[in-house]
Amino acid sequence: MSTVVPRDSPGLQAPAAAGQKPPPSLKPCCACPETKRARDACIIEKGEEHCGALIEAHKECMRALGFKI
Repeated sequence: MSTVVPRDSPGLQAPAAAGQKPPPSLKPCCACPETKRARDACIIEKGEEHCGALIEAHKECMRALGFKI
């Protein structure tokens, strides 16, 4: 059983530079690995319906990097 990191963990915070465009070399699959890992682990262990906060944290991180989610 893996450990799910709490949402207020420093590794789950979106970068401060909101509204920027993603760097050209950064692909969506590789962005925000900390929030993605926590989100995926939660979905596998508990099901998507119980992981709304982690899903939203990952979306916020992606948006902060400039991805349109």
